[in-house]
Amino acid sequence: MKIVLNGETRDVRAETLFDLLVECGFSDRVATAVNEEFVPSSLRIGRELKDGDRIEVLSPMQGG
Repeated sequence: MKIVLNGETRDVRAETLFDLLVECGFSDRVATAVNEEFVPSSLRIGRELKDGDRIEVLSPMQGG
């Protein structure tokens, strides 16, 4: 299926947000949103993805 991940169109096999994070190599310590709606970590495993979904994955950064 085709999705948009962090602004980039990608073909993925994942059917859920959790599976997408695993497929793309993200750690558990990220914030996620699907179609501009925040998805908490506890709901990722059940959040099904659809063709054309826009997913944002943000990682915490150190600095100051």
